[in-house]
Amino acid sequence: MTEESDRREEILEAALEEFSSKGFRGATIKSIAKAAGIQSPALIYWYFQGGKEELLQAVLARHAPVIQALRHPETLMERPPEEVLPMIARAYLATANSPIPQRLARLVIGEALRRPEVADMVAKRGAVRGLWFLKTYLEHQVELGRLRPHDTRSSARALIGMFVPQAVGDAFLPALKESDGLTDEEHIGTSIGIFLRGLRPEGITAEGAEKAWGVVE
Repeated sequence: MTEESDRREEILEAALEEFSSKGFRGATIKSIAKAAGIQSPALIYWYFQGGKEELLQAVLARHAPVIQALRHPETLMERPPEEVLPMIARAYLATANSPIPQRLARLVIGEALRRPEVADMVAKRGAVRGLWFLKTYLEHQVELGRLRPHDTRSSARALIGMFVPQAVGDAFLPALKESDGLTDEEHIGTSIGIFLRGLRPEGITAEGAEKAWGVVE
């Protein structure tokens, strides 16, 4: 890594710590610079011209599993739904059960309650982008004949909604998850199965759907 990229990494790590401990409003460019070992706070703007907003977006892009999973959405469009949808579900649940994404999730939820503009910024970066990809991906799967025609705006939301209780259990209410011992993988397998069976084109059996998706020879 170059000295410039090293410095950028140091700033991002410092921003993560400052945002996590002080919140978006409490963290300042000055405090982030100090945590990164930078004498002049103005140097932060050399790397992140948009200030704190751009820093938060960069931190989310670095540590949010869903954003990472969708960095190259064009490479996913032709892949069958039985591969892509579980991958997205795992990334979504990883936000709730991995330490750094958990900290960011708590930060975002807390800031959303106090500062709607921050919630709006984060939503456009993460939730809106994720829903847009799912809607577009499902539309393409309909065009390929892998799924029956339907309103993909609704199905994209429904898919994410299937994992909300599991994510809440992972991040905030462990007793909810411990009550029945349902693992993330068990939930992903059952939920995606229900989702895809409901959208299977009429007249196509499960085996036929797998052949259409390229799952079996």
